[in-house]
Amino acid sequence: MTASDLSSGKGHTDENFPVASWLIAKRHRAPILAFYRFARTADDVADHPTATPDEKLHLLEEMDRTLTGELDSAPEAHALRLVLEQHKLSPQHALLLLEAFRRDVTKLRYANWEELMDYCRYSAMPVGRFVLDVHGEDRAIWPQSDALCAALQVINHLQDCAKDYRALNRVYLPGDTMTEYGVQIDMLGGAQSPPELRRVIAALAARTNALLDQARPFAGHIRAHRLALEVSVIQKFAEDLNARLLRRDPLSERVHHRKSEIIPLALRALVRFFARRSAQQSS
Repeated sequence: MTASDLSSGKGHTDENFPVASWLIAKRHRAPILAFYRFARTADDVADHPTATPDEKLHLLEEMDRTLTGELDSAPEAHALRLVLEQHKLSPQHALLLLEAFRRDVTKLRYANWEELMDYCRYSAMPVGRFVLDVHGEDRAIWPQSDALCAALQVINHLQDCAKDYRALNRVYLPGDTMTEYGVQIDMLGGAQSPPELRRVIAALAARTNALLDQARPFAGHIRAHRLALEVSVIQKFAEDLNARLLRRDPLSERVHHRKSEIIPLALRALVRFFARRSAQQSS
């Protein structure tokens, strides 16, 4: 068995947020897509419904060792290694990402927000940092990138909280927050959220909103104009989804954007970006 054998078939156009969209300069898309394919493969391994934990950990280890040059047996990791060498980029971010997928195999519950943010240090923040490194951006803006990436991760967890529980017995909602509002884990298996669970989701969306507030200046600090545009769009998508989580029940209602909603949201994001850029230049 190889990691590729466990593929879900999901691609970069199927994600909730843009991945190397047309806004990104063509010369930067190849390394970003190679990183995405590596991450997608590792994610599919960790989430596979029938592979055993030992099988999953073995395949993730093969990806790790292929990425560092000890093996050549994991195709997506080997492809990423070649791209990293070509662009003189470090494997650091991809290696950190693998730790998140190991945790997905071995850790099914999170005690508090701090544990969840520590998970995001591996599952989400390396992605943003890698994209910034591809563009040669200043690492001084990493904290704003980290805040946005963590927010995107939590939004995904909140949208998919029922699916993660039902399919994988995995719960990212912090245990102390569920206890505070009187939520039992098996409520995630219901057809709709009881009021207690809705309050948990709202409380976590509020904490996520604080991350989005921290990330809001991020696009304005990016030197690469096209990347700044994509980040502004991602920020807008995230703000809209997080607001929906305050109004919609992810157990019984659709939270994800429909295709028909994407372009209007993106246009609003770009208008906001150019308005802010114009205001900065005139001040």
